[in-house]
Amino acid sequence: MNDQILRELAATLERRKQADPDSSYVARLYAKGLDAILKKVGEEAAETLLAAKNGDAEHLVRETADLWFHTLVMLAHQGLGPDAVLNELQRRFGTSGLVEKAARPAD
Repeated sequence: MNDQILRELAATLERRKQADPDSSYVARLYAKGLDAILKKVGEEAAETLLAAKNGDAEHLVRETADLWFHTLVMLAHQGLGPDAVLNELQRRFGTSGLVEKAARPAD
């Protein structure tokens, strides 16, 4: 059930690509372009790390939600959705992290 919210959110993010930037935060991010979206992902990642460091569980959950949300915006901007990431996680499931990492092509 919880993965369904990712798909519903992804569908909303796709619709926001056609929305007026003056009426939608996400449409405004899309209009600003990839650099603005990446900056927001970076900001949210830093805030998530600080929340984790501070040990406040509620704050950590809120910041993680912000990070996931903005990551989904980034994926949508690149023509991807949560299923691409979920499929990759499923592919890796049951494989040792050390084995999986060693098998990755060099970036």
